[in-house]
Amino acid sequence: MKLGIATPVVTNVAGAALTWERDAGVGDIGRVAEAADRLGYHHLTCSEHIGIPASEAGRRGARYWDPLATLGFVAARTERIRLATMTLVLGYHHPLAIVKRYGTLDHVSHGRLILGVGVGSLKEEFELLGAPFEDRGPRADDALRALRAALASNEPSYDGEYYSFGGLIVDPCALQPHLPIWVGGRTKRSLRRALTLAEGWAPFGISVATAREWLKAREIPPGFEVVLAADRPLDPVDDPDGTRKTLREMVDAGTTTVSARFVHRSLGHYLEQIHALAELHRQDDER
Repeated sequence: MKLGIATPVVTNVAGAALTWERDAGVGDIGRVAEAADRLGYHHLTCSEHIGIPASEAGRRGARYWDPLATLGFVAARTERIRLATMTLVLGYHHPLAIVKRYGTLDHVSHGRLILGVGVGSLKEEFELLGAPFEDRGPRADDALRALRAALASNEPSYDGEYYSFGGLIVDPCALQPHLPIWVGGRTKRSLRRALTLAEGWAPFGISVATAREWLKAREIPPGFEVVLAADRPLDPVDDPDGTRKTLREMVDAGTTTVSARFVHRSLGHYLEQIHALAELHRQDDER
């Protein structure tokens, strides 16, 4: 099982109260990214929302740094760790806009991008952007097919239900010949979409037990990534045994990569936590 981190500062996950992160800045993100890179973490994340309705801020959080700018900065501060958009809302972008912007980021990061995408559920945000909402599911499926056709080609061609293009040049496209796509979401449909059209599933807001139940009902192909967060923030510094138990339960549920969230009171405490989890993981691998 691999370790990723839900990057602090850039998002207040599920409306979690900001403490030291409220006044933290890009230098603090850089320190976290550099430490995670040195420690061998698989990926770090940055999510996307343009505008959160005030009525939803307590449930979803209100802080969302732009992933393109944020991950471009992180790419320059790191060497190995992968950069995951967790998640881009497909309906907010034309597929070729994603190919150009994130294909460029794939070059900037020397092929370390993971494209995490989702269908989206905030009707107010769709309306703000003038994006269609009611047919967002099939539109997202078509966008995924269009992305797969275009990510690896400077002269992409695709003819689908919602998107069609050809006879043009998109340079750069992705550096990776087969850039990994993970599908987010919180429904069984998101898992079906991921298994059909992507290389991984990275749900949010569902329990590990629920994920286990859904995964057991499906045939999961070799190499398919299941990226889950623990039901509660991890505390490997003060509760290593509890953290080990949680990780074992996640492996048993089908997790291939943990998206780690931590108990943390300061930047220094957060850095202690990512060091402790990496060491705990290394010890378990050696057993």
